[in-house]
Amino acid sequence: MDRILEAAKAVVSARLSAKALCPLPAPVRPQDVAEGYQVQNAVHEMLAETEWGRVVGYKIGCTTSVMQQYLKIAHPCAGGLFSGRIHQGRANLNHGGYFRPGIECEIAVRLGRDLSPADAPFTADKVAEAVESYMPAIEVVDERYADWPHTEAPTLIADDFFAAGCVLGGSTPRQALPDLTQLTGQTFINGVEAARGVGADVMGHPHNALAWLANNLVGRGKALRAGQIVLTGSLVQTQWPAPRDEVVVTIAGLGTVSLTFSSAAPNAR
Repeated sequence: MDRILEAAKAVVSARLSAKALCPLPAPVRPQDVAEGYQVQNAVHEMLAETEWGRVVGYKIGCTTSVMQQYLKIAHPCAGGLFSGRIHQGRANLNHGGYFRPGIECEIAVRLGRDLSPADAPFTADKVAEAVESYMPAIEVVDERYADWPHTEAPTLIADDFFAAGCVLGGSTPRQALPDLTQLTGQTFINGVEAARGVGADVMGHPHNALAWLANNLVGRGKALRAGQIVLTGSLVQTQWPAPRDEVVVTIAGLGTVSLTFSSAAPNAR
C-alpha cells in the first residue's frame, strides 16, 4: 500500500463530500511535516481534475504570533491556492457550502518572475525583487475537521491547512507601495470592526513569509513561478462569520475587498 496515496485519497474524499475529515488511520497518517507535504502534493494532483481546479499559488498559515498561539502551532504552514476558489473584488458565498467558514485579513502578492531553485536560499530582499504587485485579500478558510484542535499539524498540512479560497482586491505595483510593515489591516463584520493588525505582524515583514515559502517549496522540489499568487498570512486572528454576515477587509494603502455569506442551511453541498 502506498501510504501517501491512500492518505491523499482520504483527504480528497472528505474535501469533496459533506463529511468532516476524521483523523487518518494510523497506517497512512503522515508522521511528520515532510510527509504532510508529500500527501498535499498528491492531493493537489487529484483536485486539479475537480471543481477546485489546479494550484495557481499558495497560502501561508501561522505567520503571526496571534495565529500561532490560536492554533498552537509554532511554525508557518503552506497550502495550495486553487483556480476554482479565487474571487475578484467581492464574492457572495454559500455559508452552507462549508463546515465552519472563517475569514482572514491578508496581504497578497503576485509574482512577476520565477524564483528559481538555483537562487536558493532566499531572503526577504531576494523575493522582494520578484514581486510584481500587492493586493488586499480575504482568505476563506474552513474548519472541516471532526476535531481540529486535536488534529496534528502534518494532517492539517496534508489538507492544505484549512484553505478554502480567497477574494482578491485590485493590484498595486510594488514600486508604488510604501513599507509593508506599516500597513494596517482591518476586518469588519456587518460594519463593526472585529480585528486589526499591521504588516509587521507577519514574521516581521510579509517578504519574510514569502522567503520562507520559497525555501520550503525548493526543499520539496518545487518553486514559485511568475504569475502565481501568495497569501502571506493573516494579520489578525481568524473570524467566523454567521450566515448573512457581510465581511469587509481593508488594508491601508492597498484597498478593500468584501464578501457576503448566504443564509443556506449548514453543510448543504
